[in-house]
Amino acid sequence: MSLKNIFREFRERKDGNGNMSKRGVEGKTQHHHRRGRSHIAPDGPIRCVAGSNQQSRWANLPPELLLDVIKRLEASQTSWPARRHVVACASVCKSWREITKEVVKTPEECGRITFPISLKQPGPRDNPIQCFIKRERGTSTYRLYLGLTPALLGENGKLLLAARKVRKATSTEFVISLVVDDFSRVSSTYIGKLRSNFLGTKFTIYDSQPPHDIAGQSSCRPNRRIHSKQVSPRVPAGNYNIGSVSYELNVLRARGPRRMQCIMNSIPISAIQDGGTAPTPTTFPQSLEEQFAILSAPKSKEAQVDVSSTSLDTLLPVQGAKDPLILKNKAPRWHEQLQCWCLNFRGRVTVASVKNFQLVAAAEPSHNVSLAEQEKVILQFGKIGKDIFTMDYRYPLSAFQAFAICLSSFDTKPACE
Repeated sequence: MSLKNIFREFRERKDGNGNMSKRGVEGKTQHHHRRGRSHIAPDGPIRCVAGSNQQSRWANLPPELLLDVIKRLEASQTSWPARRHVVACASVCKSWREITKEVVKTPEECGRITFPISLKQPGPRDNPIQCFIKRERGTSTYRLYLGLTPALLGENGKLLLAARKVRKATSTEFVISLVVDDFSRVSSTYIGKLRSNFLGTKFTIYDSQPPHDIAGQSSCRPNRRIHSKQVSPRVPAGNYNIGSVSYELNVLRARGPRRMQCIMNSIPISAIQDGGTAPTPTTFPQSLEEQFAILSAPKSKEAQVDVSSTSLDTLLPVQGAKDPLILKNKAPRWHEQLQCWCLNFRGRVTVASVKNFQLVAAAEPSHNVSLAEQEKVILQFGKIGKDIFTMDYRYPLSAFQAFAICLSSFDTKPACE
């Protein structure tokens, strides 16, 4: 009797009787010795073979049937928590994962967030993705949830990103992670950060993942070189400068909301032109070795990487686009009856706050951007309750980029107010 049949018989008996006789175990032990192999406890190989059997059983499902099932599920489960079933399909086996990835579209195409990589992809062009941010003052933590209201917190809530505020002597940093309990920069859940200057008037957005088109860029001037073997593979590939947020100084203490401008180095202005596209990553880099391979020069005996600073914290800044996308805050109007500055948030903001803003594209006539596109609100952020804020974003921003911009509003800015 083959080893596979023995394990199958063992599993059937265990499922039927709850245990196996001593004689059956001894028989299998003798069989192992006859084949010249060392004895292995039954629990070990049984789990392994059972898993392999289950893997092959699911993998052998006809591809046409599987494709139809996943398509129907993806179309019917449009919101969380029901959409967890789509993610569960991708976790069954390799064949299911490949078909699920083929069926599930990017947020730009379907308007939905499914996998973690969706957080780095541009949002939909028509209707914005509506989220909200919950601030926890005690732990200086900020959580980004998918949904219209905070009523979906708990098991039914979909946590997208989390950030922790870290104060330093000369700056403030917001470390952004995929989970709320691990903000270590050597963790695989670390995806970027936001850093301010001393006055809190300018912020730089760093992404742990290189821009989508970084393979075509090769103009980093090195200050020193390191070998890829000298870096621990658990350390992320560094931080790439993908954008900046600047707040205008208010020296005269004039009344009104903050004035801000965002320069998105990783998004060209052509992305909002007719027929333009924004960079859309498809996978997360797995290790330093993978990113170094993309950025390395022509092959040599030992791959070397250009580093523009003496620490991995600012590893490989990326040259910005020739004409990057620039966002500016939409000018509010003064309401005489209410005696306050007002913006039309379409019911998504209910509490007046200096933090509230709407961002639109700032384009020159030479950029050939339509007036309708310039008036379209790309990102809006506002307060709806104590420590609860809404965040609605759309193409060409991603959830990560929008969240980083909104985090800049939480830092203290005495020189801008």
